[in-house]
Amino acid sequence: QVQLVESGGGLVQTGGPLRLSCVASGYTFSRYAMGWFRYFPGKERGFVAGITPDGASTHYADSVKGRFTIPRDNAKNTVYLQMNNVKPEDTAEYYCARRPKDTYSDNMREYDYWGPGTQVTVSS
Repeated sequence: QVQLVESGGGLVQTGGPLRLSCVASGYTFSRYAMGWFRYFPGKERGFVAGITPDGASTHYADSVKGRFTIPRDNAKNTVYLQMNNVKPEDTAEYYCARRPKDTYSDNMREYDYWGPGTQVTVSS
């Protein structure tokens, strides 16, 4: 069965880097777009970044553009979220998700499988 498992969350100081990983299994990873979302209590999960199956195209939320990147390694069935210059407002639960298409989307309802999430806390 399809599984996505995030790791790499934790406590990081403002301005620091953090890299999240999402390992996929149970399907042909290289055929699907992937996305990262984050959850703030009381709100829906918000789009952070998306990437096409071949990694050639990426898209970012305005709030993270220039600070975060979303590389993927299809040989390792892994998509990453490289977070640089983190801010306290980046504190959230982060989720990776699979989109059953070859393009990304910022609409969480267009993703069919989700990982359990990993918490990121940025200290000021």
